[in-house]
Amino acid sequence: MTLQIPYDTSVLPVGVRSRFIDNTNGLLMHVLEAGYEGSNKPVILLLHGFPELAYSWRKIIPTLAAAGFHVIAPDLRGYGRTLGWGPVGYDSDLTPFNLLNTVRDAIGLINALGYEKITGVVGHDYGASVAAWCALVRPDIFNRCVLMSAPFDGPPKISTEKDTEVPNSENQIDIHQSMRELARPRKHYHWYYSTEAANSDMTQCPQGIHNFLRAYYHHKSADWKANKPHKLQAWIASELEKMPTYYI
Repeated sequence: MTLQIPYDTSVLPVGVRSRFIDNTNGLLMHVLEAGYEGSNKPVILLLHGFPELAYSWRKIIPTLAAAGFHVIAPDLRGYGRTLGWGPVGYDSDLTPFNLLNTVRDAIGLINALGYEKITGVVGHDYGASVAAWCALVRPDIFNRCVLMSAPFDGPPKISTEKDTEVPNSENQIDIHQSMRELARPRKHYHWYYSTEAANSDMTQCPQGIHNFLRAYYHHKSADWKANKPHKLQAWIASELEKMPTYYI
């Protein structure tokens, strides 16, 4: 259950505060910020990735604030202590979570804090997609953009009457079938997360959600000795199964 309770100061670096802001787009956003003292400071918005929170930026925020910025890091829609987005079921309408509405969340937050534009938006992982769309849709508000860990392919192509090619999904179907036929059947994590069972598998796991998440994300990290990062030779099952089981 999400609570409207700021973080205790004991878990935050000196100078970083936790509070809630009505973003005027239906959310009461939980934010971490620093460098808010004074006025006319350049502003940086930090957008976290999946499965993270504003708390992920806690060691970055003081450094940027010390450089003279007002630094703002929100829990994005669907994450952390931000309120106004749930509950969401498997068959719920996910339109509020699309990227353009998440851009509205960011703009609403900036406006609620009294700013018409900011110096830059920084996005990591999922937050990089949000940051990219912020800069693409409203360059008048977001003057600079930094993307981390997730490259941006640009906006989707606008179809025209000249576009007659039909996307071929045969390769996608084949790769899923090939992974099912491995000695140890596998599934790409994006496809697994989209199944109805995924949520209950995690939230009702026998070891408890806390222990599960600690082990699950440690398993894909550089600290896991079996992980030997290298370039895969092809998008085929025998290569994909070499990846950490977080992904495949």
